[in-house]
Amino acid sequence: MVVNDNAWPQVEHRGLESIASKLAPTNAGTIMTEALLMLVSTALINNLALHWPLGVDPLLAARRRQVHALGIATTCLMLIVGVLGHAFYHWLLVPLQITGLRLFVLLPLSVLLIAPLLSGLSRLFSTLSFEGLWPLLLGNAGVLGLALLSVQNDKGWLAAAALSLGAGLGFWLVLSLFSDLRQRTLDNDIPLPFRGLPIDLIGAGLIAVAFLGFTGLIKT
Repeated sequence: MVVNDNAWPQVEHRGLESIASKLAPTNAGTIMTEALLMLVSTALINNLALHWPLGVDPLLAARRRQVHALGIATTCLMLIVGVLGHAFYHWLLVPLQITGLRLFVLLPLSVLLIAPLLSGLSRLFSTLSFEGLWPLLLGNAGVLGLALLSVQNDKGWLAAAALSLGAGLGFWLVLSLFSDLRQRTLDNDIPLPFRGLPIDLIGAGLIAVAFLGFTGLIKT
């Protein structure tokens, strides 16, 4: 019986191809699942405005007629800054070994994108008013905080995009709920010491307590 030695590498190569073909969908499915869980977790469980006190200033200063405009602008800004910041950090700062300068890169990036973003959104959503949102976006510490969290996450650009999008959607949701709650407090007879900022902070605390119900939504 003659054994062909050239057949062994072919068999081994085919075996590796079959294993790779079986593992590829699994890895892709795992990545998509992790990205989806990260999006839901950032929006509902680890909300930037409630779990971390980031972005509270525009939350308290937003006008009711510009709630959705501010929510859309903040979501888009967080998504763009998160993805671009992740790319600049891992493709520019890490190879050059200057990661200590990440703050000096992410801060100008988040500021310079505000004006063209508002201009583009005003053309895209002509029914919404984006005037006067520049100071609220500039003072939103959640954008810079999210960018710093995104660069520390070394799970790829998809995870960074999911984190940024989830944070933006979570901020938009809390902004809408807080605006409705503030409108209801204006229509009621609130005691004089609690009017204004005190009742707003109490309302924000109640929303944060309500969001604690989503803690057991995702189990590791």
